[in-house]
Amino acid sequence: MTSNTTATLFADGFSAVRSYAQAAAQDYSKLTPGILKTEVLAGLTVALALVPEAVAFAFVAGVHPLVGLYAAFIVGLVTAVFGGRPGMISGATGALAVVMVELVSSHGVQYLFATVVLMGILQLIAGALRWGKFIRMVPYPVMLGFVNGLAIVIGLAQLEQFRLPTEDGGHEWMAGTQLIVSLALVGLTMAIIWGLPKVTKAIPAPLAGIGIVAAIVILFGIDVPRVGDLASIEGSLPPFAIPQVPFNLETLQIILPYAVILAAIGLIESLLTLNLVGEIKGERGGASQECAAQGAANVITGFFGGMGGCAMIGQSMINVKSGGLRRISGIAAALFLLSFILFASAPIEQIPLAALVGVMFMVVLGTFAWKSLQILVRVPKSDALVIVIVTVVTVMEDLAVAVLVGVIVSAIVFAWKQATKMHVTSRLEGDTKIYRVEGPLFFGSTESFARLFEPESDPEHVVIDFAEARVADHSGLAAIDALAQKYARQGKDLRLRHLSPDCQRLLTTAGQLIEPAEDDPRYGIAADYGVRVGRTDTGH
Repeated sequence: MTSNTTATLFADGFSAVRSYAQAAAQDYSKLTPGILKTEVLAGLTVALALVPEAVAFAFVAGVHPLVGLYAAFIVGLVTAVFGGRPGMISGATGALAVVMVELVSSHGVQYLFATVVLMGILQLIAGALRWGKFIRMVPYPVMLGFVNGLAIVIGLAQLEQFRLPTEDGGHEWMAGTQLIVSLALVGLTMAIIWGLPKVTKAIPAPLAGIGIVAAIVILFGIDVPRVGDLASIEGSLPPFAIPQVPFNLETLQIILPYAVILAAIGLIESLLTLNLVGEIKGERGGASQECAAQGAANVITGFFGGMGGCAMIGQSMINVKSGGLRRISGIAAALFLLSFILFASAPIEQIPLAALVGVMFMVVLGTFAWKSLQILVRVPKSDALVIVIVTVVTVMEDLAVAVLVGVIVSAIVFAWKQATKMHVTSRLEGDTKIYRVEGPLFFGSTESFARLFEPESDPEHVVIDFAEARVADHSGLAAIDALAQKYARQGKDLRLRHLSPDCQRLLTTAGQLIEPAEDDPRYGIAADYGVRVGRTDTGH
């Protein structure tokens, strides 16, 4: 890294810290007792919903429940303070857990901690290099498919709460009276969340739903699964420890592939959550800051015995819809979670899982983009296909793979559509044939571009006018050079008009055939100016 690049990164970092401090000061200056109460209660609601999620994801990854709870606390706290979008909630997630399980089973939990540290370092680099801006390349149909698939995944995950452990170590579905009562409690929780805002907004509806249903279950001694049936959440402060792994190249070769995958999945899920929360709050930006915050959170988590994490759309939706629009709610959620671990494990373990399932089912209903079902028949078929593909892949695989598939399919569809827009018109002026090219000339349209001309049958003098065209990449330049060579082999006089200065500078064979004019278009080409295309030994 050059000294200039390093200086630029430090300057950008200083600017980001200053902007963050100014925004935070402005945010807290508008704080009132009513807003503070809403933020804290929203944080409490989120913390209650985080407990079973963190425990469940720890089981998925094959680690102790406290490893998931520590991650939820540390990642949630750091990103709440420094993240790119106030109101977002981060913690241990299933998308990361399914990748971690193989590493844990084959090398142990200490290698997981080392991987989480490296994962955070990679995310910090992404933030420093401002790679978060590339999230804007995710098309809207991909976002719709992502949100729908995520809602389905959250809903399916709640069904696991209706499975009970058996004596042989397996699980069986709930049945009989216990199932009916559990479903009734889920329905009661959802009814409270739906109806309470119509009466009062003094307390977040999800928190009221959890509290009322928990009180009913405890008061009447109803026999339904509770948080404590998953695992005990009692523990101490997360201890600092350097991961106990050999510091050598072999260790790096083991953890690097996992760290890259985890870093990519974590950033994709976090940045999509950032966009989704931004749409709700009417805010933009913050992508690179979120990358850096996620990276710092995971580095710290790896040194304090946590499994790492990223943004959580379900909990973020709970927070925002409970009124948690500032950083205070995320900070409160993390601190409440820590207090549960240290001081309040017994009462928290008595909360019925049905109440938390009801909260998450309401999140599913609020997260699913129902309007996408209506627009499927009105939008272009390609967009509808992308929505469906991303939704299905999200459910069948994971969020990151679904988004990558959606972006690739969207890019292919876009390139194909643009390629079909390439066409030419021609006319004769005396002994000169003039072609007028229209449409983008890029890798997808070069083949059709070449078929639009007739070097063998054209007259001695030919002019190709690019006033209504745009050369987009090296492939387009190479196609022009190749066409010039065909005319040269036929001994024809070819002239090119209205190519941009970039094209004129980069073309070789065709470069000497250009007729410069004052009205030449000016646009850049997505290419390295130091590279020449279409090099030949024809001498033209």
